[in-house]
Formats: sequence, structure tokens, C-alpha cells
Amino acid sequence: MVLELDHLSKRYGGTEALRDLTLHVPAGSVYGLLGPNGSGKTTTLGLALGVLNPTAGAVRWFGQALSAASKRRVGVLLETPNFYPYLSARQNLQVVAEVKRAPTSQLDEVLETVGLRNRQHDAFQGFSLGMKQRLALASTLLGQPEVLVLDEPTNGLDPQGIAEVRTLVQRLAAEGKTIILASHLLDEIEKVCTHVAVLQRGQLRAAGAVRDILTSADRVVLRPGPASSLQALREALAQLPWISDVQAEAEGRVSVVLDSAHDPAALNEALFRQGIVLAGLELRHRSLESQFLALTS
Repeated sequence: MVLELDHLSKRYGGTEALRDLTLHVPAGSVYGLLGPNGSGKTTTLGLALGVLNPTAGAVRWFGQALSAASKRRVGVLLETPNFYPYLSARQNLQVVAEVKRAPTSQLDEVLETVGLRNRQHDAFQGFSLGMKQRLALASTLLGQPEVLVLDEPTNGLDPQGIAEVRTLVQRLAAEGKTIILASHLLDEIEKVCTHVAVLQRGQLRAAGAVRDILTSADRVVLRPGPASSLQALREALAQLPWISDVQAEAEGRVSVVLDSAHDPAALNEALFRQGIVLAGLELRHRSLESQFLALTS
């Protein structure tokens, strides 16, 4: 594991910002911390990076306690760095490289990675919000860290800026970087992360692979006609191997998930062949918001 948080807690006086959090981040993953403002995401990252001291619990990076050596293997973006507005992108990165004691020979590489090599001599003050955030990400790449820790990397960006940063995160993940990303945006977590931990009021509500925590499939809601009983409908559904997760719904209906090779029309036809006539069939598109509310209720 790249990062292990074991029974981590943080208290400020009478306020418990984080309670008994245990998370393990596997190498090569894009691990999302998901939760609304005040849920404990930034506190978790602060504790993991040694910026904050825990009230209880332990932090291990690469199987060992946090140390200067392990910190050098991690690139961090907790807040957007304050770049000099009148300096160019390259000049600002030179300043960062000196602070980090990273070789300036890496400047071309990180500028290329974030797509700013053609704008490297332009002043920072003329950059769009998305370009500014890409330059901030470039600064985290100096020193060639194995892990990137990003706190709300798309916060405050317009849709174009969000898309730019998202594409960059996906590219870095494809290159083998382990990325730990905090966000309150469900859509962002789903599109870029392989794993997710859902936090609310300092407590862990759910954790695991994104495909398991955030349902990725639409549901089909079925209402049997007067000549078909609910029990008969359930028995017919049980005969279809491409149907899963049959759930009872209100008003005598059931909902199911279809595999990717079948659509609602195919389901209607298969049920009709078994003598089941439906009075209603509705495709219910997933709602990330409703899933989040269910996870945090």
C-alpha cells in the first residue's frame, strides 16, 4: 500500500473533525476522498502529510512512518500556489525548483506534461484559471514524485478549466502515478477515480472501488399488467441471466439492472414470451446526487 491511515482521529477542543478513520490506498490507484465541505477531507490530507498532528491513530507511507524521505516521494497541491504574476510560467517553475532542490532539467518535461510548453514564456497573470491550475500541477511534478495529493484541484474553475485538469489527472494516472484527490464533486470522482472514500462530518460512510460504491448502471422499473401477478413477474425475471439486482418498488413495481448487451425493449420482449404483459416500463437514469444522499444518510 502507498498510504495507510489506521484509526485516525483529530479533535479541536470539543469539536471532532475526524473520527477513527481507516483507509488504505493501493499503488497505482486514483483514490478519491468524496464529501461536502466540512466532511473532513482536507483534515485527512493534512494529517496524512504531517501538516496536522493526529489526536489518535497512525499514518504510514510506503509501509513506514511519515518521514522527510517519504515526503520527497509525494507531490502536494493543498492550495493553489502563489505564483509571481509578472514572471513567466517557466520562471515561476524555476523558483519552485530551487525551493524543492529539484533539477531545472525537469522543467521542459513538466511543462510538456501539463500542456504549457508553448506558453512557457507567457506571464502568469495572463493565464486562464485552467492554465493557472495546470501550472500548479506542474509544480507538484517537480522532483518526480511517485504520488500526487490534490485537494479540490478543480475548485473555482469554469467547465473548460475543469475538463483541462480532469484530462491531465487521467493522463498522469495512465502513466502510473498514484493520485489521491479530494473533491465534493460526485461527477469528478466518478470520471477520474478508481477508488473512493465517502466522508461526512468526519466519519467514513463507505469506501471501495468506484464501480462498487457509485452505481454505474441505470435501472428499469417494471409494473405488471392486470393479467400478470408480481410473483409471476419475479419468476420470469429469474429466468433471464442478463438481469441483476431485482428490487421491490412502491405501488407493486420492481426495478432491475440490465447488462450492457441488452436494452429495455429486449426485456419487454423476453417477458412477453413468458406470458408477462407489462402495464408500464420506465428507464430510471442514475442520480449521483441521490446515491450520495443514500451513502450519507
